[in-house]
Amino acid sequence: MTAPAVHLLRLLRWGRILARHGALRGIERNPTTPAAVRRLCRIARLGARVPEAPAYADAFQAIGPAAIKLGQTLATRPDLVGEEAALDLLRLQDALPPVDFAEIRAVMQASFGTKSMESLFASIDPDPIGAASIAQVHSAITTDGRKVAVKVIRPGVEEEFTRAIETYEWAAAQAEQMGGEIARLRPRLVIDTFKRWTLRELDLRREAASASELAQGMQAEPDFVVPTIDWQRTTGRVLTLEWIDGIKLSNREGLVAAGHDLPALSQRLVRAFLRQAIAEGFFHADMHQGNLFALPDGRIAAIDFGIMGRIDRRARVWLAEILYGLITGNYRRVAEIHFEAGYVPPHHNVEEFATALRAVGEPIRGVPVKDMSVGTMLDSLFNITRDFDMQTQPHLLLLQKTMVMVEGVATSLDPDVNLWETGGPFIGEWIRTELGPEAAVADRLIEDLRTFARLPQLIRNIERHYPSPGGAPPAPPLREIEIIRVGGGWRYLLVAALSAGVAIAGTLVLA
Repeated sequence: MTAPAVHLLRLLRWGRILARHGALRGIERNPTTPAAVRRLCRIARLGARVPEAPAYADAFQAIGPAAIKLGQTLATRPDLVGEEAALDLLRLQDALPPVDFAEIRAVMQASFGTKSMESLFASIDPDPIGAASIAQVHSAITTDGRKVAVKVIRPGVEEEFTRAIETYEWAAAQAEQMGGEIARLRPRLVIDTFKRWTLRELDLRREAASASELAQGMQAEPDFVVPTIDWQRTTGRVLTLEWIDGIKLSNREGLVAAGHDLPALSQRLVRAFLRQAIAEGFFHADMHQGNLFALPDGRIAAIDFGIMGRIDRRARVWLAEILYGLITGNYRRVAEIHFEAGYVPPHHNVEEFATALRAVGEPIRGVPVKDMSVGTMLDSLFNITRDFDMQTQPHLLLLQKTMVMVEGVATSLDPDVNLWETGGPFIGEWIRTELGPEAAVADRLIEDLRTFARLPQLIRNIERHYPSPGGAPPAPPLREIEIIRVGGGWRYLLVAALSAGVAIAGTLVLA
């Protein structure tokens, strides 16, 4: 087990890097920050040329691969790190210097075991087409003449991530035990979610299975393409899949030159995301511009299936009703769903919550994305979560992240896109299909049978408000971590170290 002193040294070293990139400026300038913490922030930046504008993404990239992945996770949590930091962290898209091909080839050969490389590939381009924090990708020709993309885990990455995640867990546990606002935001669950995402990405067979499942679920959406997996050339550390010949959605000039209809691409992307999240409950959760391509026939293809999200049917019905309620202005129904799902504690008033939602929803209804004040909307939403004691829902973190990404890509293609108008018909039709008479009768029969089967347990748990599946699920078990208990000025120094190391505190502990 790693000693607390080692964790603190790592955190302070990372904090020094954050300071050099101006990422601690917000803590230092916050008038509510204790004097001891401000002094520590000043010490962290001594001798450093601090930029005027904080460069959060650059700081996390300078710290290393595990920090890049953590930064991508924190980009989904502006309530934790602030809106400015969250928006900047969205720039983290894993661009890293490549590993020498000789090392990559050695990983591949060891992974394939007794199968020789020559029996699988006629040729492999030694120059990678992409290098990320966990893996890098090469183009290759198989022995049967097909062009494929080969993704290979970088050597040594598992050990590096294990060390970093252990420190993140320790830091989050120290911060959460201090109570107050940071405890409500459940940083240990944020890190636990990050850990589970990362472990899935380190097993490329899981990624291959995710791509296969997504392709099956998206058969009803022919304008969205998932490349075919080559299972005979895929292992835990090597993923081989169909080559995608298209133009990245980040290349706007190339899309225009090729004659693509950008508004149509924007609408196809939004509809594909809604199909995944609402209709199928299984969605690609890393849909940034670098992972999306426009094919010559106008379809959109996706790559990189390491991070996927899943939402069960009950939660999807609630989510669809929430979105549709915001689109149509039915704030009362949106408020009721939050109470039914357990997102808002029952001691609050439904009508008051509906009024609070109206204050957020009305200013953005019918307004193009380019004219929305994202900062004002997010600030209003975070105030609601605080005022109504809403705890973080880890099972929705990936969805929040993906919605922000999809909105950004759709807007880059068509600045005038209106996500409400684009998504409204699809969501409305799905609700009518799912909640129509036939669906309601079938659901009632299934639910009645399940109720009879669990009746004894229901009776035993009735006083504990047995939760409905799909709402706010119980927290997963978290490993025991020794808590350092300190007081006085040392408490503030510890908070500052944790804040600097993992960007968890800032406006939370010090607000």
